[in-house]
Amino acid sequence: MPTLDRGLLGDAYYSDHHWELLTEMVDLDNRMAGQSGEHEAAELVKDAFERHGLREAEITDFEIPGWWRGFSSLAVRADREHTFDADYQSIALPGTPAGEVTAEVVDVGYGRPADFANAELEGKIVAASSATPEDYGRWIHRGEKYGAAAEGGAAAFVFRNHIEGALPPTGSIGKEDGPGPIPAIGVSKEVGDRLVRYCEDGDVEATLNVDCRNEPTTSPNIEAVVGPDTEEEVLVTGHVDAHDIAEGANDNGVGTVLSAEVGRLLAQIEDELETKVRCLVFGSEEVGLFGAYHWVETHPDSQVKAILNADGAGYSRNMDVYTHRFDPIGDAFEETAAELGVPIDVNDEISPHSDHWPFVQRGIPGAQVRSKSEGSGRGWGHTHGDTLDKLDKRDLRELSVAFAAATAKVAEADREIEHKSVAEIREATIEEGYEEGMRNAGSWPFEA
Repeated sequence: MPTLDRGLLGDAYYSDHHWELLTEMVDLDNRMAGQSGEHEAAELVKDAFERHGLREAEITDFEIPGWWRGFSSLAVRADREHTFDADYQSIALPGTPAGEVTAEVVDVGYGRPADFANAELEGKIVAASSATPEDYGRWIHRGEKYGAAAEGGAAAFVFRNHIEGALPPTGSIGKEDGPGPIPAIGVSKEVGDRLVRYCEDGDVEATLNVDCRNEPTTSPNIEAVVGPDTEEEVLVTGHVDAHDIAEGANDNGVGTVLSAEVGRLLAQIEDELETKVRCLVFGSEEVGLFGAYHWVETHPDSQVKAILNADGAGYSRNMDVYTHRFDPIGDAFEETAAELGVPIDVNDEISPHSDHWPFVQRGIPGAQVRSKSEGSGRGWGHTHGDTLDKLDKRDLRELSVAFAAATAKVAEADREIEHKSVAEIREATIEEGYEEGMRNAGSWPFEA
């Protein structure tokens, strides 16, 4: 069994490689999918793979529906007209079409399915919170709320943040073949609270205005391998793109540099690895998981023993792993926790919103590797506040050690991880209550 000996652990706990790469990435300023900064970041990652001793480093470009930000504003007529057009008040959601809508505003609170069912949406500007009630049982994705508004006949959508600090949230609402059906913006909690207050006082009319550009472009996947030349391989993944309004330090700069650092550590015990490990950083996660879908659709399912996808890690060193009911993956992380004496929470829940999902929906074993921190929802993610100063390199060091050790265990030849049928994954996704929301978002991948 491959092990991280004390010398390698010492190297990992003194490492600055991940922090240096992360710093270079955030200093690009804009890694929006399909734009120049994402391609520059891809070159940085490829160079890091090569410096760390990984083999066959390459970048593969693929086409996506690109989106470029213009301006956005929300003018609300209550006691007088209030215009919110500063970037700390309102921002367009990527994938929105351009357009101007004047209509009555309806707020649907948390944006649960019942909230939409109980509201009159036709022709209205529909607002919904970014929060999900703690007792709801699952997270309600932004795309689900946008899709439900559009399905209900709304003319436009406002996504209001529940995190204070003048931080309007971003996040894609585009479709596989281009922009979504109705204009959409995110507004800060402070603007959102005012909007809710105005709605509580009576009928409120507003004008939502978005200018943007939608046209095809290309995005990169970056990959390299370490370990024996086996037909089957373990994928260690993150995504290189980020939203254009912030540095993208945590989401998902951390996932990218963890993939590179796991590769660096495993390269030092390459002769002990029993299955090939492919470090694979996807492009265009934030706008539709395009990089992950491109890769899985151009490679045989049998090539992948498991995908271990780092997304949502970084704000603490306490690892949290979603195994999608692939128990042997959970076993590997639990064994790692016991051997290293570190906390790793393992649960078998479905998490259908990151780059592991295009694999898992086909029955390929996969896990999302995150870290636990205080607060609700994304926290600083998808806002101007996703910056390097929120992170601590000590957390990256501990996450890298645990991630590398668990990857080596998943790569053990005698650790069998059976693929599931699509029907099994479909049933598990339904059991956990995701079908209605994913259908609203246009992301339901299963037929009966």
